[in-house]
Amino acid sequence: MKIEHIAIWVHDLEGMKDFYQTYFNCKSNDKYYNIEKKFESYFLTFESGARLEIMRKDGINKTNNGNQFGWAHIAISLGSQEKVNQMTNKFKNNGYTLVDGPRVTGDGYYESVIKDPEGNLIELTV
Repeated sequence: MKIEHIAIWVHDLEGMKDFYQTYFNCKSNDKYYNIEKKFESYFLTFESGARLEIMRKDGINKTNNGNQFGWAHIAISLGSQEKVNQMTNKFKNNGYTLVDGPRVTGDGYYESVIKDPEGNLIELTV
């Protein structure tokens, strides 16, 4: 058994697709569009095979303003502390918000946490 994909609602579908392709080397499928439901999406595939579906639909516009019940973040393993440091610096230098780290957490992970362009938390870890 495995998780097939994770999905997230976004405001700027094209911008978020570009973000994940640029920083995480994701490959995208062709855009899916359902004219009746006014729904559109992309599946973004990471090199490991994991997939993230980014979705947009008219009427979906609530923003996560902090801690809430439900999914909290996505964690992306970069393979080494050096890569975590490099990616963290790359995000900071490109104007993205660094929430925390890089640091060793209480449970032994080496990580930093950044916000994507729409404020979703991404944990960069080894």
